[in-house]
Amino acid sequence: MDKNLLNGLDEVSRRNFLATSAKSLLGMSAMPLFARLASGQTTPGAGLMPATARNVIYLYMSGGMSQLDTFDPKPGEENQGPVKAIPTNVPGVQVSEHFPNMARHMDKVAVLNSMRTTQGAHAQGKYFMHTSYEMRATIRHPSLGAWLNRIDGPSNPTLPGHVAIGNELYGASSGFLESNFSPLPIGDPEAGLQNSTLVKGLTEERFHDRLSRIQKLNAAFVKKYDQKNVRAYSDIYDQAVSLMKSVDLKAFDLKPESEALREAYGKDRFGQGCLLARRLIEHGVRYVEVVSDGWDTHNQNFDELAQKGPALDQTLATLLADLSSRGLLEETLVVVATEFGRTPRITQDRVGRDHFPQAFSCLLAGGGIQGGVKYGRTSNTGEEITKSPVSVPDFNATIAYALGLPLDHILMSPSGRPFTVAHKGRPVKALFS
Repeated sequence: MDKNLLNGLDEVSRRNFLATSAKSLLGMSAMPLFARLASGQTTPGAGLMPATARNVIYLYMSGGMSQLDTFDPKPGEENQGPVKAIPTNVPGVQVSEHFPNMARHMDKVAVLNSMRTTQGAHAQGKYFMHTSYEMRATIRHPSLGAWLNRIDGPSNPTLPGHVAIGNELYGASSGFLESNFSPLPIGDPEAGLQNSTLVKGLTEERFHDRLSRIQKLNAAFVKKYDQKNVRAYSDIYDQAVSLMKSVDLKAFDLKPESEALREAYGKDRFGQGCLLARRLIEHGVRYVEVVSDGWDTHNQNFDELAQKGPALDQTLATLLADLSSRGLLEETLVVVATEFGRTPRITQDRVGRDHFPQAFSCLLAGGGIQGGVKYGRTSNTGEEITKSPVSVPDFNATIAYALGLPLDHILMSPSGRPFTVAHKGRPVKALFS
C-alpha cells in the first residue's frame, strides 16, 4: 500500500482499515477481543480495602425471578399458590419445592429476602442492578466486573479479566470506561473461544512477519497522530496474540471435564456456562457473569417455574459443591441476582405474576459470606418488606466490599463527572463471617 495514501486517511478510515485488515493480514478471524481498544490504566490495587473474595461468579436470572416460588415462600398463604415450601439444612430457612438440591446447601448461602429497587421495567431494572445507576441517555455506566478490573486489575495477564456468558442487553458493560474493560462475550459455552488459533497453512514465521509489518505500519501513523484512541490500536494485536499464545487458553474448553460432571451441571447453556465459569475462575479470570433467561413469568407462572426452578436448583447446587470441593468457594463470591421480583398476588386470567420492584430475593455464597443466613423479612403475604430493606446500590456495595474495592474511589467520566462503584450504596456487613 502507498505510504502517502495511508497517511492521508482520516481517523475513521484508519479505524475501518485496521478493523477489516486483522483477518487478512494476520490470517485469522477477528475474535471478540479485537473489538476492545487497549488504553492506559491506573495502577492496579491502589487504595484497596481488605478483601474476603478474589473472584465473582455472577448468575443473572433475566426477566425477574419470582421470590415466592424460589427463596421466600409463604406456606399457607393464598398468594403462594400451588408451590409448596420445603425445609433446608438450616433451621428456619425454607425454599420452594423446586429446590430440593439447594435445600442441602443452604448452610453455604445468605438469602437476602428484603431486596428492593426503584425500577419496574426490564431494561431499566437490568441496567440499575448491574450498575447501581439509573439509565440515562447521555452516559453509560460501568458494571461491577469493569470496576473490578479497572481498579484492581486482572489476575492472569494473558486472559481477559471479565467474561460474560450468554447475551444480556443492558447487562455487563465497560460503560464510560475504556473498551478493554468490556467483558469478553461467550455465546455458546460448549463452543470454546472460537477463532483463537492460526488458520490452516499459516506458519508462525509468516504470522510474525505479518505482525511485524503491521507494527511498522502503525508506528508511522501513531507518530503523526499522537492521540489516545489512535495509540490504543497497536495494543489490540498485542492482546490478541497474548491470548492466542496463553497456556491458559484451554480454560475455555469444556472437553477435559468428565461427562458425569457435565451432566451434573445440566446440559443446557446455563449449566454448561456455570461449568465454564468455574474453569475460568480457576485460570485467573476474576469476574464471570452467566445469564439464565426466561424468568419473565407474566403468564403461566407455575408451569414456567416448574421448569426453570429445578434447572437452577441442579446447576447452582452443583456449582457450590464443585467450588467447595476444589477449595475455591472461600475465595469466590457466587451471586444470584435478578432485576426485580414478581407480584405476590396471582393474576387470575393469566395465572401469572407481574413485575414487583417492592420486594424480591437475591443470594450470596462463598467469598467470606456467612452461610445459613436469611437476611431481611417480608410480610406474611410477601407484599411488603418488614425488616432490613436492601437497595440495589447496597447489594452492589456488598459485592464490592467483599472484593475489597474502595466504595469512595472516584472515577471521572469523559465528560468530567464523578462516579463511584456502587453510587452511595452501603454494604451489608452483617452478612460477613
